[in-house]
Amino acid sequence: MTEDNESRSLEKDSLASLPASQSVNGDARDLFCADLPSRPAPELGTILVTGATGYIGGRLIRELLARGYSLRLMVRGEPEITAELWPEAEVVVADALDKDSLRGALRGVYAAYYLIHSLLLGPEEFEKADIRAAANFRDIAEEEGLSRIIYLGGLGETHISHSRHLRNRMAVARELRAGNVPVTVLRAGIIIGSGSASYEIIHSLVSTLRVLPVPRWARNLCQPIGIRDVLKYLVGVLETPVTKAQSFDIGGLDVLSYEAMLRSFARVIGRKAVFIPSPISSIGLNAYIASLITPLPDQIISCLMEGLRDEVICGNEEIRKFVPFKPLSYKEAVVRALTREQQDRIHTRWSDAYPPSHELAMKLHEVKPKPRYLASYALGTNKDASSLFESISAVGGKSGWFNSNWLWRVRGVIDQLFFGVGIARGRRSQSRLAVNDVIDFWRVEDLIPDTRLLLRAEMKLPGKAWLEFNIMENESSADEGSAAGGVGFSSKNAERRRAGLDGERLLTVAAWFDTKTILGHAYWYAFLPFHNFIFKDLLVQIERMS
Repeated sequence: MTEDNESRSLEKDSLASLPASQSVNGDARDLFCADLPSRPAPELGTILVTGATGYIGGRLIRELLARGYSLRLMVRGEPEITAELWPEAEVVVADALDKDSLRGALRGVYAAYYLIHSLLLGPEEFEKADIRAAANFRDIAEEEGLSRIIYLGGLGETHISHSRHLRNRMAVARELRAGNVPVTVLRAGIIIGSGSASYEIIHSLVSTLRVLPVPRWARNLCQPIGIRDVLKYLVGVLETPVTKAQSFDIGGLDVLSYEAMLRSFARVIGRKAVFIPSPISSIGLNAYIASLITPLPDQIISCLMEGLRDEVICGNEEIRKFVPFKPLSYKEAVVRALTREQQDRIHTRWSDAYPPSHELAMKLHEVKPKPRYLASYALGTNKDASSLFESISAVGGKSGWFNSNWLWRVRGVIDQLFFGVGIARGRRSQSRLAVNDVIDFWRVEDLIPDTRLLLRAEMKLPGKAWLEFNIMENESSADEGSAAGGVGFSSKNAERRRAGLDGERLLTVAAWFDTKTILGHAYWYAFLPFHNFIFKDLLVQIERMS
């Protein structure tokens, strides 16, 4: 069977098990828990999902709503965006580091999914903050009388690990379990699914490199698990009361090394690659090099690589007695992820929650007074607004920026060299955009169809920057068109044509920059000449492609 036929066969098998009536924010093909042997129990009451804007949380919400549960979603940033995405659920603003905000979020809740953790292995303060957040959550959950907490942690040695990230996840689990509320802990290793961090690292390395150096720790064994199986276990333990106050290892069918995972992926996509032993074992250096090749920043890669220094395999498989289903093999998980990519049906991505502070970032409308620096460019056009907006919404990712792509790439490489997000993050979907989506080193801050797209910069900058696209009716053109004519009108019209502003509509792009440092002022004036060249041409290309 060819890989394409296998992809279609696997997807068809998945579809056959789904009731036609199940559909939440998409079609039934996007649901994975229809074949769970457990029975949905919406009578339990309100279920809280923390980390609702993250990779796992965003997919879990879809499954729980489809099974009839009453959900409350906890976010740190603006609730309107999440409420618009999930109108069937209640959305609350709370921060696990603020006990008072947690009280409102946890009041009247039966069970809570604790999906609050960061892949950043930064300074020790971050690790301490994770522990404090878990302790706060445990205390307030106890005060509010929750019946249970479900926590997704990391797979690995329970007490001893070379990975600070895994040790931190274990410490969070211990902190949550120190109270009286029963906690179910699920420990997962490498998660393989469209949009997952591990999957995109493997995909990028195999797709980009002909020769892949293999550090010695890449030969340690691990037990990857498909994202759909993670979701089944998360839903299944909620619906299986006997799993209260228990800990389980969850994994897929295969136990294999990271090198074997790379080799298998290469075979699936038909890529010929040479694997050679690497003398470089440093996690930091390998992570940094990988960050220049893959979409992910070195902080996340470093966390995942550190986990590979241990053998991360399931110590027991008791979970299969309580939530019985056949998990996917590694190859099956890869094929399904590739199929999702080909169909452009990726609902959540690792970048949704990275950087972790993006939810609290200052918005353009919050900057008072307005940013000091503004460079705006306009182009007149007779193209309709919907066609123009469709072209605007296609910028970035695999399509690039239509022209002068080398300049955007250079800026992205510079950002990566300074440990920024870089341009390689790409996009979740090449055909659709939503608020909070990532476009290379930008994030969508506001979107009004056929009218406005506002992007907020997330690259390393000596200030804050935004890029704003607008489509508006060309009022000056309309006024002149209705005038009586004459010499004055003709000269103005000719002037507008020379300036490129003649047409029914104006397509505009504006670069905003706010800074209070000398370096920031110098940065703006250094890049201003490039703005004139890049943005004028960008408007021309958008209009041409509409």
